[in-house]
Amino acid sequence: MRLTFLGGVQTVTGSCYLLDTKGGRVLVDCGMFQGHLEERNWRPLAFDPREIDAILLTHAHIDHSGFIPRLVKLGFSGRIIATKATLDLCQIMLMDSAHLQEVEAQHLTKKNLRKGKAPVDPLYTVADAARAFPLFHPVKYGEEVDVVSGLKATFIDAGHILGSSIILAHVQDEQGTLDIAFSGDLGRYQGLILRNPTPLTRAHVLLVESTYGNRFHKSLEASEEELIEIINRAHEEKGKVLIPSFAVGRTQEILYILNKAHNEGRIPSISVYLDSPLAIAATEIFQHHPECFGKETLDLMERDPYPFSFPGFKMVRSAEESKVLNNIEEGVIIAGSGMCTGGRIKHHLKHNLWKENTHIIIVGFQAQGTLGRRLVDGAPKVKIYGEEIEVRAHIHTLGGFSAHADQEELLHWLNQFETPPLITFVVHGEEEGSTIFSQKVQDTLGWKTHLPTLGESVDLSPQAIGPFHPPKVEVVVPRDLEEEFQDLEGILGHLQDQLEKWRQHPYQPALRERMTRLIRLLRRVEKELKG
Repeated sequence: MRLTFLGGVQTVTGSCYLLDTKGGRVLVDCGMFQGHLEERNWRPLAFDPREIDAILLTHAHIDHSGFIPRLVKLGFSGRIIATKATLDLCQIMLMDSAHLQEVEAQHLTKKNLRKGKAPVDPLYTVADAARAFPLFHPVKYGEEVDVVSGLKATFIDAGHILGSSIILAHVQDEQGTLDIAFSGDLGRYQGLILRNPTPLTRAHVLLVESTYGNRFHKSLEASEEELIEIINRAHEEKGKVLIPSFAVGRTQEILYILNKAHNEGRIPSISVYLDSPLAIAATEIFQHHPECFGKETLDLMERDPYPFSFPGFKMVRSAEESKVLNNIEEGVIIAGSGMCTGGRIKHHLKHNLWKENTHIIIVGFQAQGTLGRRLVDGAPKVKIYGEEIEVRAHIHTLGGFSAHADQEELLHWLNQFETPPLITFVVHGEEEGSTIFSQKVQDTLGWKTHLPTLGESVDLSPQAIGPFHPPKVEVVVPRDLEEEFQDLEGILGHLQDQLEKWRQHPYQPALRERMTRLIRLLRRVEKELKG
């Protein structure tokens, strides 16, 4: 049994892991490389797509799913297994990605023909993407599915985007049963729309993401307040607000907040344009998957069935309608792509970056080499479509809207394991972040971690990683201490029951501070016991 890392290592793009078992060959995720690593998409593959029996998808983001049409083009014909919400999103996202591939190939072909060079084929076409859809096999959260002989998989809510999953693979062979957990991308705790990431208690092998493994997010409440302040300030200055936003997840969160702010009278009556056919389609899919929503969102939908819409909200579908927005003086424009690498946001940036009353709000992770990253890093000038544009606009970075767990939240999720994994692979993070988080896991939890490299193949046999079923150590606690622990567990259980009530309490900040002190005390006790 072997696990090969084909992407998503020491970078946040191209997630792809090949699991070779006695029963067959399975990919977990199949993402495209983006930003400055885009050329990797054209490299020869490390496997024959015709030999892959199935693809398990953690979620629909292109850096996890976008290479599927390429594999179909090269002969893949197995099942593509994911939640229904993930596959619904994949249908629109893969078609959009394929369209972009065709447009880019046409553009490069024109340039080549003018130079007497050969035409350029797209990485894949719209037809290739459409051929993937009959291979889709939807599953429900908690459902165990047979993948290949000796391999079953269970999809568990990751709370990252609609339909996102942690995948727990159960591999059975003559050496025993090996449980391999793929975290995918883990979401935030107490997020706006979705449920919290589901805890795992046990796995022999773990792959955990580390996108924000070296950072801490601002609170969601603080970012929400800052978003509203910026919109009000731009309205006073009669300027535009541009929000480069990922079509899935981030866009819906922004609309959800604006709906709430409008209903509470915290923003003026302004025009908000969703200038992205993909984001519009994704928002419509969100409406059809309430099974992924948290309790607060479901409660809101009983009063307001459309939490992503409000007066002044306008959907911009055609390119002609998008061009008209160049002539408006003020308003909020939400457009893709989230890292400013393509899409309609680049046109809006070209027409507005040089204006001092323009406000750019960055609400998501910006990978190295992207236009969004250059803006965040304070570039005085940027090049857009071959033209150098001076940056006079105000650039705001709101970290609280990230759909990824930060270092503290990642550690919280890991800390719910009752038994440490035999080996933990730290993946899906830029090299610095992954390295820091790997060391943090070692220092905090005492786990064995490893930072894989691109193309690395790991033996998962008992001889390599240790026995699959290490003996459990029975912990005997004296009767008097047992009673004290039961009392403490009762208090903690009461706190858990109070959480929803406290979340709505007017003194929430003070309660949060008191709870933080209690958590620090518990951690100190834990550290003393371990020492």
